[in-house]
Amino acid sequence: MSTLTPGETAPDFTLESTQGTLTLSHLLADADKGVIVYFYPKASTPGCTTEACDFRDNLNTLRGAGYTVVGVSPDHLPALEHFTEKQGLNFPLASDPAHEVLERWGAWGEKKNYGRTYEGVIRSTVVLDPDGRVALAQYNVKATGHVARLRRDLGLDA
Repeated sequence: MSTLTPGETAPDFTLESTQGTLTLSHLLADADKGVIVYFYPKASTPGCTTEACDFRDNLNTLRGAGYTVVGVSPDHLPALEHFTEKQGLNFPLASDPAHEVLERWGAWGEKKNYGRTYEGVIRSTVVLDPDGRVALAQYNVKATGHVARLRRDLGLDA
């Protein structure tokens, strides 16, 4: 697995989402400061719900600072639509069931859980500047408290 590093240009993508077809280039064009792309394993699971609701609850601050947020998982669109509706999510969730974007962005790879090794989503967040270059790349993040740490790392909690 190859992760993205600061300064590198992120691979473009086009994915179906809860808000229609999303293209990274369009997200970047609409964002003043940049785009926050976060990768999570599975909609409606406890950790992923915590993280999504944390982004939901902080979205006004992130948007006010000029960032657009999108979540990406291997879930199919109906599961993402249900998750969005149930949790009142106010940002798009994109579906990548073939893991193409997850793999290119370094968010798919070997994981270990309770002594078992398997391939899966590596909970990650990548922040891009308006030109599509990686400003911040965080891999193997914890769901709880992640958005607060991200806000701090972006200098939003001055």
